[in-house]
Amino acid sequence: MRILVVEDDVKIQALISKGLRQEGHTVDTASSGLEGQKLWNGQAYDAVVLDIMLPGISGLELLKQARHAKDATPVLILSAKGAVDDRIAGLETGADDYMIKPFAFSELSARIHAITRRTQTSSSPNVTSLTLSGVRLDLLRRVAFRDDKKIELQPREFALLELMMKNPDHPLSKSFILEKIWDYDFDPQTNVVDVLVCRLRAKVDSGYDHKLIRTLRGIGYVFNTKQ
Repeated sequence: MRILVVEDDVKIQALISKGLRQEGHTVDTASSGLEGQKLWNGQAYDAVVLDIMLPGISGLELLKQARHAKDATPVLILSAKGAVDDRIAGLETGADDYMIKPFAFSELSARIHAITRRTQTSSSPNVTSLTLSGVRLDLLRRVAFRDDKKIELQPREFALLELMMKNPDHPLSKSFILEKIWDYDFDPQTNVVDVLVCRLRAKVDSGYDHKLIRTLRGIGYVFNTKQ
């Protein structure tokens, strides 16, 4: 899944984003209401983890704007404000769940999966999978197939394949992949992206004439749908 975390506490933001990425999700982060608004308006997300007390625009105002625009993205409010009135205000504004700090990451993860399952069940079942060029991703069970043959992928391999399939025929730079999969800036000396792409290519393309994972020298990597 692609998840947006809007949280101004650097340590909490890092804890959540690291945990979600380790589960294989793609995570974008924002430290203010305005930054969260920009990301949310420019990208479709499977879920949003939203703090209330944010610089600029509050979490509640951000949520109110999204719901007013008919955006039904599942939202989990994560806040230190634990009074009953605060929780009621969050839910009435349109949050799908409300969680109080401090929190256990395992519970946060379980609640994210719960609200996304409810949304997917109530809408179309197609949102639970992604299919392109013979490759199918089960986004709920985090399982991949090519021509109905299961591909055994590690969480980061799955996350990279999902990222590439959501941007087909669009080159992704090393710095972009590092930011989305590992959550740190590009270091020209690192080869972790090359290693991850190499492992993914070996699993996805082995035995097939049509190679889906391609390297564009000096540019990056692309999920190639063209024969």
